[in-house]
Amino acid sequence: MGFFDRFISKKNDTAPAPAAAVGKSVAPEPVHPVPAAPAPVESTPALTIKSQLLAANAKLQARDLPAAMAIYEELLRVAGDRADVLVTISADLGTAGHIPQIVELVAPRYDAERHGPATGINLLQAYLATHNTTAAQHLLDILFALQHPELEERLYGFSNALAELIEAERRGELSPPGASAPDGKPAAEPKTINLCSISRPIWSYGIENVPGVVPPPKQNPRFRRIAFGQISILGIEPSEAIGKSKQPEDELSRFTRGFPLWLSETFYYSPDYNPIAALALMAKDHYAIFPVEWSKSNIEQLVASSPDGLDYVFTGALRQKDGATEILVRLWEVKKLRERKQFRAAWTAATADAEIAKLHEQICLFMEWREEPGAPACTPPASAYAWCQTLGASLSFFLAEKDALPLSHVTAPSDALAQAAGHAANSERETFAYLTLAARAQHLGLSDSLPATPPALASTPLTAQAKQALES
Repeated sequence: MGFFDRFISKKNDTAPAPAAAVGKSVAPEPVHPVPAAPAPVESTPALTIKSQLLAANAKLQARDLPAAMAIYEELLRVAGDRADVLVTISADLGTAGHIPQIVELVAPRYDAERHGPATGINLLQAYLATHNTTAAQHLLDILFALQHPELEERLYGFSNALAELIEAERRGELSPPGASAPDGKPAAEPKTINLCSISRPIWSYGIENVPGVVPPPKQNPRFRRIAFGQISILGIEPSEAIGKSKQPEDELSRFTRGFPLWLSETFYYSPDYNPIAALALMAKDHYAIFPVEWSKSNIEQLVASSPDGLDYVFTGALRQKDGATEILVRLWEVKKLRERKQFRAAWTAATADAEIAKLHEQICLFMEWREEPGAPACTPPASAYAWCQTLGASLSFFLAEKDALPLSHVTAPSDALAQAAGHAANSERETFAYLTLAARAQHLGLSDSLPATPPALASTPLTAQAKQALES
């Protein structure tokens, strides 16, 4: 299904410049034309089936649904009983947002015993997204009956989501599929979670044309593409995650975005990597919170949505308990889709700066990170935790300025600006962060949130140029 949609159903387990995109999808490279007369299924080469699947997906990316459906229907005629075909069709349609078509094509052919749970889970999500609670309940019972212990937690999460839909339907707050809302208007389309890809330091937007703030284009032809995904928060129910995501973010959820932004920013200043931070929004309404770790399927969909592909993906999950925070970060090698390394850390309020900085350093050492010659902004921040909070706040201000996030979700702007101001003199980078944050506050009509006394800044020719660029 769609890249982030499956997260909100589980239980525990932007466009100012090309560099920042919200909900962006790019068609893959052209594929071979579809054969006019495929061979019978028993003799259809796997390569032909793969080519047809790729051709259909290219049509989806080009927003030509009828052409994609024609390919799918012909393919299903000759290979409609193959589990790999059904799961790929359901996943690609879901990623492209064509949920009803999953039900149309896959539901009549799906057999849980023969095709396994993966397609069933995609189909279940389609039923939930289209509010077909009766079909969802029936399919959920079938999937539980398969008795796959590794799926139980995930299925319980779907069960919770289904219960919420049934209760909303009972209260008259949810129209059945195909029906009109109580006011007679067509029922609203289900909301989807959109990918937000940030490929430059979040504080660089607005001062990127100042010479020396960002390095020149990378000259290394062998640089590696790397993504840092939003951190999941474990130990909360899916319904709690949905409710929490609708509120202005707290420090913990801001950290789940700020830490990937810090890693992406760091690797941006290496000649060997081309990084992005992969974050998520629920439409344009609010952020998304993930109550479960990313799966291999989610990683595959992230890779598919990246214009030039990816070589590595970092995912992570944290849990808070008794005043302590534990985090597990996983490194995935995309080529073989295998986990290469785990990084663990734990901290309390008193040890957060030291332990987060150590985790950051361990990741850099393992990836053999080296600094871009002459890069001005790679000195470690004085407070690792505060820096992650400033980056998270910078993201919110940035998205609100681009009308991709409601201004009401910019949490405590006075506190965010005060924190950034308190560290602004420590380095050029922290000065840049404060200057762009303050400039966005003014653009958003939040001038009253600025510190009464201008803070001390790092006094260098580069910071002076950046300040002038923002004021002009």
